[in-house]
Amino acid sequence: MRIDILTVFPEMIEGFFNCSILARAQKAGLAEIHLHNIRDYTTDKHHKTDDYPFGGCAGLVMKIEPIDRCISTLKAERSYDEIVYTSPDGEKFDQKKANSMSMLGNIIILCGHYKGIDYRIREHLITREISIGDYVLTGGEIAAAVMADSIVRLIPGVLSDEQSALSDSFQDNLLAPPIYTRPAEYNGWKVPEILLSGNQSKISDWELRQSLERTLRLRPDLIS
Repeated sequence: MRIDILTVFPEMIEGFFNCSILARAQKAGLAEIHLHNIRDYTTDKHHKTDDYPFGGCAGLVMKIEPIDRCISTLKAERSYDEIVYTSPDGEKFDQKKANSMSMLGNIIILCGHYKGIDYRIREHLITREISIGDYVLTGGEIAAAVMADSIVRLIPGVLSDEQSALSDSFQDNLLAPPIYTRPAEYNGWKVPEILLSGNQSKISDWELRQSLERTLRLRPDLIS
C-alpha cells in the first residue's frame, strides 16, 4: 500500500511515521508513506498557498492551483483508489472504514488547513471526505496521521500477531474486554481467576461477556 499525504506543514507529522509499527511496515516494504509539501507546487515566489475567500467571510482558503498541480503530478505516476480530504463535515472514520481502506492499493490524503480548501477541489478532484470526529482541528495533518496508522496496522504482516488486530475494540462493534499481565497479584489487586484457569473455552466466554457488558455500559450506541 502507498499513502501520499498532501500538506502545507509536513513537519507536523513527519516524525510520527518514522517510529513504531508504521516505521516497521515501511522498512518491511508493506507500506509506503510519502509527505508532499503543497508549497512546492505553487508559482508564487513566497510559496503562498492561501488567499482571501470570495464573498468577504473571515479566514483564509487554500488555493486550487498548487493542490491541483500536486494531485495531477501524483496521478501521472500511478493510479489511485481514493483521493481523501480530511474535513470535519466528512463521513465519520471508524474501524469498518479502516478495514476496507486497508485493502486498497494507493491513497492520497489531502490535509485541510485554514478555513478549508477551494470548494472546486472537493467537487472535481476529491473522491471521499472523511472526519475523525465532531470537532475542528488546526489542520488535517493529525487526522491524516490517525487514518494512516489505523489503516496500515491492518495490512497483513504489519503486526507480528495478526490476531491481535482482530481482537481490537470496534472490530466486531464491541469494546475489548479487560486485559491483565504479570504479576497475578499486586498490592492486593488480583487478576480474575478465570484468566489463570487455562480453560480457553471458559476464558473466551468470559471475554465475550465482558466485552458486551463494557459496550452496553460505556458505548451502547455501538450495539444495534
